[in-house]
Amino acid sequence: MFLTKQHQVMARTLGVAIVALGLASCATYDDEFAGINSRLDQIDTKVQNAAQSAESANQSAQQANQRLDQMEGRVQRLEAAPRRVPRG
Repeated sequence: MFLTKQHQVMARTLGVAIVALGLASCATYDDEFAGINSRLDQIDTKVQNAAQSAESANQSAQQANQRLDQMEGRVQRLEAAPRRVPRG
């Protein structure tokens, strides 16, 4: 079966329309991927900031524990020392 010139033009037009629709849908996905990537970047930044804050809090807690350990030794020495008689 031979295609007439009209059928060939119609087939070509449909082919171009299909390709155009395919490219248009890719552009839509590109926009969606860009939005998703942007949100992922924001989440990644928040996670990194939270990790830095947690590390800082951990260091502060370790320093506080060291100070408490030093104070515990002093408190024990004071409790073991003989009582002083109050003046007056």
